[in-house]
Amino acid sequence: MQGEIAGYEDWPAYLRGRPRVSGDAVATAVVDAFGVPEPTVTPYEVLGTERDGDIERTRLRWHTGLGPATDAWYVRPVGAGTLPAVLALHCHANVKSVGAERLIDTARPVAAGLREELYGGRPLADGLARAGFAVLAHDTFGWGSRRFSLDPLPGRVDRWLAPADREHPDPDRRYDAAASLHEPTAAKFAGALGTSLAAMAAHDDLVALAHLRTLPGVDPDRVGVAGFSGGGARSAMLTSLDPGIRASAIVCMMSTFEALIPDHLDGHSWYFTVPGVPPVMDWTDVVAGRAEHEQLVVYAADDELFPLAGMQAADRRLAELFPTGRYAGAWYPGPHRFDVPMQDRVAEFLTAAV
Repeated sequence: MQGEIAGYEDWPAYLRGRPRVSGDAVATAVVDAFGVPEPTVTPYEVLGTERDGDIERTRLRWHTGLGPATDAWYVRPVGAGTLPAVLALHCHANVKSVGAERLIDTARPVAAGLREELYGGRPLADGLARAGFAVLAHDTFGWGSRRFSLDPLPGRVDRWLAPADREHPDPDRRYDAAASLHEPTAAKFAGALGTSLAAMAAHDDLVALAHLRTLPGVDPDRVGVAGFSGGGARSAMLTSLDPGIRASAIVCMMSTFEALIPDHLDGHSWYFTVPGVPPVMDWTDVVAGRAEHEQLVVYAADDELFPLAGMQAADRRLAELFPTGRYAGAWYPGPHRFDVPMQDRVAEFLTAAV
C-alpha cells in the first residue's frame, strides 16, 4: 500500500522549522490565518517553444523545494516587446489530473472538456496573450504536474472509490475520481503540519509570480492576476500577500462566509473552506485588506455555488472597503462559468489597470 501523501513525502520535513511569508500587517494577518510558508524560488528550465498563429507558448519547469516539479506555460504575442504581465490561475472544478493545461489550447481531452464546459471554449491564457499580455499559467499544489501519486491507491481512497470510477478506461477520469476522495486526506495533513491547502497553493503561486517578473519581455512593475472559481480565491490570496500586484480579476468566487451556511458550504473545496479562517476574516477581507490595487469581481447571478444574497452582500462590502474607483463588480446572468464575454470583460479591465 502506497503512502497517504505519496509524491509529497518530503512535505513534513520541508515545513519543519520553515518561516512563514513575511510582509506588512495585511500580509501577516492572512499568513497567520492560512499558514502560508515562505516559498523556495529556484531557476526555471525552458523545455521548448511552439508557435500558434499570432502567439507563442514556451513550456517551463521549476522546483518549489517539495514534491514533484512544476510545469508551466508562458504565452505571449509573437514578436512583441516588453509587455504588461498576467498570472493566470486555473480553477478547481474537481479535476486535478490537469492544472494550467485547461488555460491553453491543447488536445488533451480532459483539458479540452473543461474549456468547453467552463471557459466558453476559449483558452484563458491564450486569449489574454492575444489581448496584448505576457501570460504565465502554472500547475499549483495538487494539480497536473504537482499532483499527488495515487497509484496504488491510499487506504481510505481505495475503500471508497466506486467500481465504475476504478475501472474507467480514461486514466485522467480514474485519477480525478480518486483525487476527489483524497483531498480531505491532504487537508488533514496540511492542518496537522500547521498550514492549509489554500496556503500551499499560495506558496506555489508566489513562486510562479516571482518567475513571471523575471521572464524575458515582462515589465515587472506591471503585473496582474486573474482567476476563475478556485483560481479566484488564489487571486485574492496573492493580492493580500504581494503589494506589487497592480490589478486582480476574480471570477465567480465571491460571497460572504455567513451566507454559505447552512446550505452552500459543502459544495466547496478544502482550498476555499479553511478551518479557523471564517471567525477571523471573510474572503472580502482577504481581497480588500490593503485595497491599493485595482479590483474586478465578476458574479454569475445564477451561480449554483453561491447564494445570490451572499454575492450581493460581498459586492456591497467590497464597494465600501475599496477607495472610490478601485473596485468594480460585474454581473452576468447564468450559472458558474468564465465564458467568452466574461473573459473579454476581464481583458478590458486588465488592459486599463495593469
